Amino acid sequence: MHALKKNRPLRRVTLAAATTVTGVVLLLSLKPHTPPAPAEASSSVGHSSSSSSGGSSGGSSGSSSGGSSGSSGSTKSTGTGTVTGDTVQTRWGPVQVRITLKNGRITEVTAVAYPSENPRDQEINSYAIPQLRREALAAQSAEIDSVSGATYTSDGYKQSLQSALDSAGL
Repeated sequence: MHALKKNRPLRRVTLAAATTVTGVVLLLSLKPHTPPAPAEASSSVGHSSSSSSGGSSGGSSGSSSGGSSGSSGSTKSTGTGTVTGDTVQTRWGPVQVRITLKNGRITEVTAVAYPSENPRDQEINSYAIPQLRREALAAQSAEIDSVSGATYTSDGYKQSLQSALDSAGL
């Protein structure tokens, strides 16, 4: 006798429910966003890459600090120079900021590395990075507002900016 005969309605309901649950589980496990690649493998236009150590984030915070930092020039609180903050691994990829100081004031903020692996990353960061730059220049600190829709990038940007300011002695 066939499993779907009408004399076994409970078996049909059970099979239909199991099929539906399986379909929903498979649909929810679909990950449309590609995993972030290491910064050195990135060849996207719009930012230069730098070395990055530290793995992808496994915690609920969405980012963990790790990686490289570098500085050049005399950068004490009354100095002039350029300082590169730590690379911060976010859920969607690395974020790193470089600041330029003149007489102890931030004169330029550049995003050295940021997520740009897919069109959605590029769309978000096309408006988020300039907004974060303006905020940092106006505030002269890492105490800036996050950009709506770019929370992970904003958090990574602020952490990298703070590490650059710490390295500069500000």
